[in-house]
Amino acid sequence: MTEQVDRLSRLTSADWQPLKVELTSRHVRVMALDLPTSRTMATTSADEFTSRMFEAVNAILLDMLGACARKDYDDRRRRQAQGQAKAKADKGRLEDTERNEDIGAMITAGQSWSMIQRATRCSRATIAKIKKRLQPVAA
Repeated sequence: MTEQVDRLSRLTSADWQPLKVELTSRHVRVMALDLPTSRTMATTSADEFTSRMFEAVNAILLDMLGACARKDYDDRRRRQAQGQAKAKADKGRLEDTERNEDIGAMITAGQSWSMIQRATRCSRATIAKIKKRLQPVAA
């Protein structure tokens, strides 16, 4: 028993199909609290025709709701990535201009990159970027 179908089947179609085959081969009935057909299947008073009809309807609903759950999952992930990209584009990391001026002064003074790294706790890529900025001035 599961509370909602999407808790069971946020799987991709390629992952859902083998699970569905496995459940069917083991005669496992999936009951979801949000599927009224599941509750009807739980009763033992139904005749064979009604039972088979509800099993078929339940299987179709599981597939449809599973596809909807996967789409919702993919949409949320896509929107999350879009939001992160937008936030990154809007703000990004602000440049530490004071630190970078100090790095530029150290480069100009001829200090080693390792010494600059230890003093400012920056990466070698940052030192290279600042050195590249200084080159047109030195030329």
